[in-house]
Amino acid sequence: MNVVYQPSRVTVHGLELEVGCWTPTGEGEGADLVLLHEGLGSLSLWRDFPEQLAAATGRQVWAWSRQGYGASGRDPRPRTPDYLEIEARDWLPATLKALCIERPVLVGHSDGGSIALLHGILFPGAQAGLVAIAPHSWVEEESLAGIRIAGQSWRDSMGKSGGFQARLARHHGDADRVFADWHDTWLSPPFRDWDIRGRLSAIACPTLAVQGRQDEYATLEQIHVVRDRVSGAQAAIIEDCGHSPHREQPAALLQIIHNFLD
Repeated sequence: MNVVYQPSRVTVHGLELEVGCWTPTGEGEGADLVLLHEGLGSLSLWRDFPEQLAAATGRQVWAWSRQGYGASGRDPRPRTPDYLEIEARDWLPATLKALCIERPVLVGHSDGGSIALLHGILFPGAQAGLVAIAPHSWVEEESLAGIRIAGQSWRDSMGKSGGFQARLARHHGDADRVFADWHDTWLSPPFRDWDIRGRLSAIACPTLAVQGRQDEYATLEQIHVVRDRVSGAQAAIIEDCGHSPHREQPAALLQIIHNFLD
């Protein structure tokens, strides 16, 4: 199935966000799919996964760089420990409204998965479905250990051609700030108490949680708690896969999402 890509920009809360839309020819019925990227992600870092997803499902796929990421504008105010709640409560609904997207299936990865779950908690029934890929519902020591390792890799790569810092800079207007916001917020003492497990039962739409068995940032309990606390939710584990199934095992992830949508 051929897929047509259309880039655009949209203004949300006074900031311009870069947006991409992938429309399959012979588009079938079903809610649009909205991709929500990870804590270091952007529109461009989805690479060819949105096109593959549109082709595999026959549905229109949307993605954008959240404020402060990629080529989108950024809020000059410092990040606070409730940044995921702010994204789910304020930025995501406003962006959906600006793009005239109603009741989508939210497909979020890592931070994006947490934002998708929070949107389901805050606005029950506003989604046709949720797919949370390697989401976090609380702060595990495994997450913090992975972030500390990433921090050391970042410091070791500074100023080096082809290193972690240089690679991320290809996808963000201010890669240093993107990394610091993610790294420093997650490792800050106030963020240790972040926990949405007790609120997951408010989600009222079909929900799927997916995780790689070798996820370096979380235990499988992260998807088990979604399965156990969201009515009717499903959980899927991808073998030989770490934290980023859409990059490491895209065929397996596409099949899992396709089956869920069916």
